[in-house]
Amino acid sequence: MKEPQRESPEPPPRSLPGWLGVYLRGMAMGVAELIPGVSGGTIAFITGIYVELVRSIRALRFQVLVAGLQGRFRKAWNEGAMGFLSVLGAGMATSVFLFAGLVAWLLEHREVHVWAFFFGLIVASVVFVGRFVLPLTPGRILMGVVGVGAGVVMANIQPLPAPEHWISTFLAGAVAICAWVLPGISGSFVLLLLGQYAQLVRALSELDLVFLSALAAGMGVGLLAFARVLTWLLRRYYRGTLAFLCGLMAGSVQKLWPWRETVTSYLDSDGNLVPLVMRPISPGAWEAATGADPAVLGALLSMGAAMGVILALELLSRIKGVDHSGAAFKDQSGPNSKPTGEDPIPPSR
Repeated sequence: MKEPQRESPEPPPRSLPGWLGVYLRGMAMGVAELIPGVSGGTIAFITGIYVELVRSIRALRFQVLVAGLQGRFRKAWNEGAMGFLSVLGAGMATSVFLFAGLVAWLLEHREVHVWAFFFGLIVASVVFVGRFVLPLTPGRILMGVVGVGAGVVMANIQPLPAPEHWISTFLAGAVAICAWVLPGISGSFVLLLLGQYAQLVRALSELDLVFLSALAAGMGVGLLAFARVLTWLLRRYYRGTLAFLCGLMAGSVQKLWPWRETVTSYLDSDGNLVPLVMRPISPGAWEAATGADPAVLGALLSMGAAMGVILALELLSRIKGVDHSGAAFKDQSGPNSKPTGEDPIPPSR
């Protein structure tokens, strides 16, 4: 009997410029994660590494850990796709250290322009991702509508009280890390909803190892488990899953509207009042409420610049031959697998 075809976890061969590209994509994902409401998963998708990201995380199996503990480091490195994940993670870490202060300054002094840029980025991403959902079917339309509903709920839900038990922290980490993989919503926003964001800021400032360990453990478990679920969905219902994610981005984009008013706030670790839940308002209403210039022209230019970035990335992906549709690839789940009527997941690039 023929052995089932297995999905190879080894990363594709890359030259030095290729690895530099992965590093720069990681930097872009790191910048995105600094902004609540913007997902690094969205950046991964539009830059053509989303599939490889999900499959590389999925490759981190228990056997890889065992191989590392037994001293078979090369085997663990290759089977765990550690080269790709390490370079991508290094890029994200670089952004956090280099741009955290800049992003904080821009949000304080150029808030409207920053949110307008990310609003345009997500709107353009919805259009970009939506192209690969076509042709529309009743099932894909339904998944898109469900995604829009989920995005609206996530953007307007009231935060939960902050629990103090380490189990709650573990579970919050497991849920929040899923947002890092999913395009459409950020992990920091999920932590805000679960009442853990302020505690995370406090834990980082005070080096609370108990809290940080529980959160990191939850993130690790959640990431490994969810990557397998997402891989299964993408392999069998590629366009249907993209329809849901596209709807999720469309539904939650209101979170990034440049002109908003505060509904509820919270006190951070320094005793500062920080906006928590905000709702979109018109530029005129924002000017009346704040007394500041709504900078409509600058906001529109920022939105246009963001859309230009997405257009440039799309043109670059076409030049490099990145396949986002999955139409040319067959399911690798095994010779006896049944067709599902959806395009399977494309291999890593």
